[in-house]
Amino acid sequence: MSKNIKLAKQSSMWLGTAILLVTTALSGCSGNSNNASTATGSSTPATGIDHSKPLTITVFDNAANYQGEQTGWYGKLIKDKFNITLNILSPQVAGDQLYKTRSASGDLGDLLIIDNSQLEELIPAGMIMDITDKIKNTEYLSQYVDNHFKPFNAAFESINPDGKIYALPTFTSDTSPTTFSEELPYSSPLMPWDYYKGIGAPKLNNLTDLLNALKQMQEKYPKTPDGKPIVPITLWKDWDNGSMENVRWLSNWYGYEQPDGTSTLQLNAKGDIVPLVDDNSMYKKILKFYYDANQMGLVDPDSPSQDWNKVSEKLTNKQVLLLWYSWERGFYNTIERGNKGDGNVAIPIADTHIIQNSDAYFGNGRVFAVGSKAKNPDRIIEFMDWLASPEGLRYYTNGFEGFNYEKTADGKFKLTEVGQTAFQDNTPVPEEYGGGGYQDGQSKLNTMIMSDFVIDPDTKEFYNNTYWSSTIEANKTALTTEWQKTYNAITPTEYYQKNNMIDIVPNINTSLGSDSSDIKNKRSQISDYVKNTSWKMIFAKDQAEFDKLWTKLKSDVTGLGWNDVFAVDTERAQKIVKMRADAIANK
Repeated sequence: MSKNIKLAKQSSMWLGTAILLVTTALSGCSGNSNNASTATGSSTPATGIDHSKPLTITVFDNAANYQGEQTGWYGKLIKDKFNITLNILSPQVAGDQLYKTRSASGDLGDLLIIDNSQLEELIPAGMIMDITDKIKNTEYLSQYVDNHFKPFNAAFESINPDGKIYALPTFTSDTSPTTFSEELPYSSPLMPWDYYKGIGAPKLNNLTDLLNALKQMQEKYPKTPDGKPIVPITLWKDWDNGSMENVRWLSNWYGYEQPDGTSTLQLNAKGDIVPLVDDNSMYKKILKFYYDANQMGLVDPDSPSQDWNKVSEKLTNKQVLLLWYSWERGFYNTIERGNKGDGNVAIPIADTHIIQNSDAYFGNGRVFAVGSKAKNPDRIIEFMDWLASPEGLRYYTNGFEGFNYEKTADGKFKLTEVGQTAFQDNTPVPEEYGGGGYQDGQSKLNTMIMSDFVIDPDTKEFYNNTYWSSTIEANKTALTTEWQKTYNAITPTEYYQKNNMIDIVPNINTSLGSDSSDIKNKRSQISDYVKNTSWKMIFAKDQAEFDKLWTKLKSDVTGLGWNDVFAVDTERAQKIVKMRADAIANK
């Protein structure tokens, strides 16, 4: 799967009047253009660096959904500006063995976009360049050293006792460690507004009410206008990792998250740690929710066999009634549909209490680093610095001025008609910018150093076009205004905050350590067993079989080394709890 598809949330409109637009792909990001003339190569950075010789940078990129040379408009842009070509190596495309093979050779690449845990392995191996002094001399990255880059690198104290800067975290925001800027929590209940109203918009007090509402919608709206079957709930396996992903994220609705790097526990905002296999765990409660849904005929029968690609087709066709990721709205919602009151919106459930990570003030799980054997590191640093510049961020996030967006009389930005659907429609790009389709030519790096939740110094608004005043005004559709009137709130996040239905916890970015070979083996066996049993429980023939599978799961994982893995995960969770407390104390 392309998990980076999740990051499409960053460009989907708040009630889903989505403009999945320009952003770098269903992948994660944003940012682009300042001036069309720059794209044509009429200017080069005035840094004293010699750009006369072409430079190909080998990019080992965990975030990329694409492997090969960066082409299209973004490829032309950086070729004209820096005389650079990016050659991207993607484990998502080539497989995990790529990392093992290249790291074993001692040369992963020139520019590395890797996970925190890999950074922790590669620094002691001498495969990451110390860029402390180089970053000091940059124009833009140097602005973020003290508040963002130094604290992140200092978290790797055991392998970096001198506090050097080896890496720059990805998606770093510039708000605060306890701020959540988005208009919709990452995971919360979403449904088609017109269908929900069509059954009388019943108040949802709990998950039982939700199931009953889904049943009513299923009966009233069994098919799309063109005859495709509508399913209340659809699930997919190919994102499952340590546990069942679709269970993991619904647990957030009731205050429990499963931190990355763990697979045996869930954690709430107070710091309580609950084993997944505890009888009172939220993991079990959500499994029971899905089981009950299936007993009512509400779960897509394709679920055990389909992959994400099939699910995304159904979302695009409005064939799914319950969504739970914020970015899923972008597959269907548009301003045009919003003007007709049509689109997926937040439908709060009264007894939920969501846990939501704050903006990624210290970054978010991956890093940019320079390989120790990199050719021309100064040119790589220069390119990285540009990525964090207003111009670089605009290109990455929003495309070309004059094509994707334009300046307004007050000096701010507004999406053009083309820009509103350039990503979705893969709109042809003018030859002067490189030609080809817009989506095809987007940055295949698929990630950013600074996120689009940084203020553009020229407009005083986020780079994220969802939060431009012009976009907010354009999104005053029948859909958004009716939702706002119904719930007496401007955004779902505001609604949840006003009604004490959300806990925003600091977004902690560190490495929780790597598993020993023994723990890694045990974790793999336990995770496979938990995932397989979870799917069996949802599709159990009756309650007796559901209970039997759960009892057997609890017993069998003990024999697979559960206690050892849980001890490791507990230590990691306690580290998160402490770092969250420190972030709140020092904000």
